[in-house]
Amino acid sequence: MIAANRAQHPDRSRRRARYGALALLLASTMGVAGSPTTATAQTLLEFPRRPVPPPKPSRADEKQMLVRAARIDYDYNNERVAAVGNVQIYYQGSTLEADRVTYDQRAKRLNATGNVRLTEPDGNVTHGDVLDLTDDFRDGFINSLRVETADQTRFAAARANRTEGNYTVLESGVYTACEPCRDNPQKPPLWQVKAARIVHDQNDKTVYFEDARLEFFGVPLAYLPYFSAPDPTVKRKSGFLFPIFSSSGKYGVAAEIPYFWALAPNYDLTLSPVITSRQSVLGKGEFRHRLLDGAYSIRAAGIFQQDLSPFVRSDGTTTPGYRNFRGSLESTGQFALTNRWTWGWAGTVLTDRTFFQDYGLLNYSMTGDSIFQTRTEAISQLYLIGRGDRSYFDLRTQHFFGFSEADDQRQLPVIHPVLDYNYTFENPVLNGELGLRANFTSMTRGRADFDAITAASLLSGACEISANPAAKLPANCLLRGAPGTYTRLSAEATWRRTITDPFGQMFTPFASVRTDLATAEILNDPGVSNFTTPGQREVGRVMPTVGLEYRYPFIAAQSWGTQTIEPIAQVIMRPNEAKIGAFPNEDAQSLVFDDTNLFRIDKFSGWDRAEGGGRLNVGLQYRAQFNRAGSITAIVGQSYHLFGQNSFAVGDLANTGLDSGLETRRSDYVAGVRYQPNEVFTFGSHFRFDETNLTVRRFEVTATANLGRLSATMIYGNYDAQPALGLTDRRSGVLGSGLLKLTPNWALLGGARYDIERSRFNQTQIGVGYIDDCLILALNYIKDYSNSGNTTADHRLMVQIGLRTLGSSAVSQSVGSTGL
Repeated sequence: MIAANRAQHPDRSRRRARYGALALLLASTMGVAGSPTTATAQTLLEFPRRPVPPPKPSRADEKQMLVRAARIDYDYNNERVAAVGNVQIYYQGSTLEADRVTYDQRAKRLNATGNVRLTEPDGNVTHGDVLDLTDDFRDGFINSLRVETADQTRFAAARANRTEGNYTVLESGVYTACEPCRDNPQKPPLWQVKAARIVHDQNDKTVYFEDARLEFFGVPLAYLPYFSAPDPTVKRKSGFLFPIFSSSGKYGVAAEIPYFWALAPNYDLTLSPVITSRQSVLGKGEFRHRLLDGAYSIRAAGIFQQDLSPFVRSDGTTTPGYRNFRGSLESTGQFALTNRWTWGWAGTVLTDRTFFQDYGLLNYSMTGDSIFQTRTEAISQLYLIGRGDRSYFDLRTQHFFGFSEADDQRQLPVIHPVLDYNYTFENPVLNGELGLRANFTSMTRGRADFDAITAASLLSGACEISANPAAKLPANCLLRGAPGTYTRLSAEATWRRTITDPFGQMFTPFASVRTDLATAEILNDPGVSNFTTPGQREVGRVMPTVGLEYRYPFIAAQSWGTQTIEPIAQVIMRPNEAKIGAFPNEDAQSLVFDDTNLFRIDKFSGWDRAEGGGRLNVGLQYRAQFNRAGSITAIVGQSYHLFGQNSFAVGDLANTGLDSGLETRRSDYVAGVRYQPNEVFTFGSHFRFDETNLTVRRFEVTATANLGRLSATMIYGNYDAQPALGLTDRRSGVLGSGLLKLTPNWALLGGARYDIERSRFNQTQIGVGYIDDCLILALNYIKDYSNSGNTTADHRLMVQIGLRTLGSSAVSQSVGSTGL
């Protein structure tokens, strides 16, 4: 229920109108100032899709006029023919219906009276008391006009004239895109435009309004001496969009005036200058081009700043915005090479890290984000993707650009390429499934990236770039990213076969062999030698694996339903993991041990680590299907290190594996429960309990409800401290969101995230909105966060208004910011 900005997906049609005066009057009437950005695509209100009427049979080939009537009267003296009673005239796709139609052969005109209805080939339906037309239905005039278009918009007028077959002039006209009230058709619609004259140019497909008033619920709210809008049938048309207003301490008061230019049916240009009171003009533009095999778009923004004082801190230091010119360039594209191969790109270039934040352009950027997830970097990439019936190929190169003042660009890696490939053989091998997968990664990091793992090292800055190298020790820091160039090639062949015996026992033997070859040139940055030996190295390892998985489902059918109890055991045998720490860990730092990966053969999340040693995973799974009470699934289990070296007890440069619950010979207990009593409610939970005293180490509960008018989601999480990973405090919080439909048109939306440990809300959204077939109104309060060295909370109000066929816009006003 948050308003959306002007930008839409390239394949969405846009209605464009020259209604700058309309938007100005709307904004002044509402008394709200806006910002150049609006909320994200996930919360955009859109008009409901209308059913497309079936195509009507065309009579365009008919040259003859077909007349049906109760009787035909001939006046030979005056050369007139009158059709009387339920008259229906068909001519070249048009249908004229009336009580009486008189044809003047001398003037070649038709005069229809009584319940006149003219249906044209484009689907427009015209009603009137009196209609006078030429015999080819091209020109004429109508009294008491009412027009219903194929797009379900409506015109009405006391009198109308049509000339040259292209121009229709409505005197004392009314236009609306709203349905009439079913109970009281005479009741004013939700909104309408009343004008002294409405001129419809069918060639230019434009409607002009002169001396017009915009009314809501029959009450005039804005006067417009003149404005124009596209014909309701037009999907794309050049013209001004709704202006957007904003205010900020950095650039003052601003007005954005977008202009959409439909250059061709498949490409267009939007120019959006933002006139600011403090920093001159911010130029913005977007070019979109759709081709037969794909589409691409280019965005640019830039400004020559006039006042640099807002970018100077109170202590005299400057922020990244302290520069004369600031700007950005973005582009995305995707094209199909064949029906299986696709290539594309996404690119972002910025003059400085905080340009998007300072001018409110984060959501203007091409990636949409949830209100509960702040975008922290731009990812530029070039990719090639292939999909087969039994294979997948993904090759891409990536560059990251951080948005925070705390980001050091040299610490962010540049991915030369990363390649992932999977293939499963179609025919069985040894009566089992054989698959191949591979990964190639090459990357460069210019400077070492250290993270503090204790409160003392965090407060003292022991792990920062300028810190004493002697303080950068494994006891104080993690080496998140090693400086230098790292290249690795990994490949794995896997085989598995499931055998079911006569008793229903399921035996799944499996085997795999994996090879990793890597070369690393680690730079001797300050402190790096405390973690690893700098210099050039080539390393390799081979990890063969064999194992067996056993399942024995016991199924019982009862009068109330069915239930299945399934014990599961999995034994894995392999050598110790070799070269721990010799391979920089770039893609396997995220490790969460829970019921979802209990039976994974390798529990590491990436290729840079390879689990070694013997392991036994055991668990018990329970499933029940109730006749009238839904279904429940539960699993509980534990993992045991059998022999060799426990990979999770040996930390690498990033300490991955430590504090995971797998570092001891007997792991923590993990469990998961999912219960769905009906189609309305779903409950799920994940647990991890300490193996020795059953202390809760990780606990998540999720509940969703869809009650028709009410839909809600609630997530509770409680996570133990993991000091070895730098998480020194316990974390717990609640995230909830919900949508309540008060009526078919009115709805309330709310969302919040509450930090239990710190006893405060750190993300909030509350909104109310109205939406129907022709009108959108929404008001939201949003508390959002940004991080530019210091985390700050931005409080703002947002308003969205949309008039179907005329356009939609949003305005927002910041109501303050607070630091955390």
